Amino acid sequence: MHALLNPELLTLAAMMLLTGAVGGVIAGMLGVGGGIVIVPVLDLVLAALGVDPSVRMHVTVATSLATIIPTAISSSRAHEAKGAVDHVQLRRWGIAIFLGAIAGVVLASRVSGDVLSAVFGIVALLVAIKMLLPLEGRHIADAMPGGVGGQLIPFGIGGVSSMMGIGGGTLSVPVMTLFAIPIHRAVGTAALFGLMISVPATVAFVIAGWNVPGLPPGSLGYVNLIGLAIIGPATFVTAPLGARIAHALSKRQLSILFGLFLTVVAVRMLLRAFG
Repeated sequence: MHALLNPELLTLAAMMLLTGAVGGVIAGMLGVGGGIVIVPVLDLVLAALGVDPSVRMHVTVATSLATIIPTAISSSRAHEAKGAVDHVQLRRWGIAIFLGAIAGVVLASRVSGDVLSAVFGIVALLVAIKMLLPLEGRHIADAMPGGVGGQLIPFGIGGVSSMMGIGGGTLSVPVMTLFAIPIHRAVGTAALFGLMISVPATVAFVIAGWNVPGLPPGSLGYVNLIGLAIIGPATFVTAPLGARIAHALSKRQLSILFGLFLTVVAVRMLLRAFG
């Protein structure tokens, strides 16, 4: 009982609850996966708690990936039930995305938090530019490229996503739609890709962070179990509020809002990395 009343643990739990609540509202409002929202919020929270900067971004990314697992399972089952999963694309990209996710963690465990911040900031800025520009319905080819080059795309998506702490939809959906895959099938397939990224990446982050000094209380490797237990449910509860806000805005307004949000996040991450 005394351990449960530890002020440090209580403060951590309260801040994780705040992370999930804010992440849920923004995710529900913008229609995005939790990772792209949770990572910047959780990074701020861990900074406020005084977590060692050398491990802070690693804990942020790993914990975000762990919270994605239940969401990805639920989402992928729902999309499968509606026939929105492209099984051809799943077979074409699945192994490369899985291997890319593991490679991303191996690389992430060997670089500093500033490098992870830079990766997040650069990719978030590129996605923000896409969201701010009127590019709906545009595509660059009518079919996915084949061969080794075609496998480098999903390998890169898996690697960058695991380094950013996101499920992959932020990257895989725009790429698939650029190659003429309908948006609903792209979203449904991306949900399963999220599972292929989050599961191996979470396990790899637990192993990579084993016995690393400076981790916050309740951590298993780089994954913070307190965050895992609290952020997911909090996000689930508050996401409908964000969705209600979204209904008052048009699709284009939401796209611009998401783009502006990502721009602010990207600039903060880049300032942290290069400032």
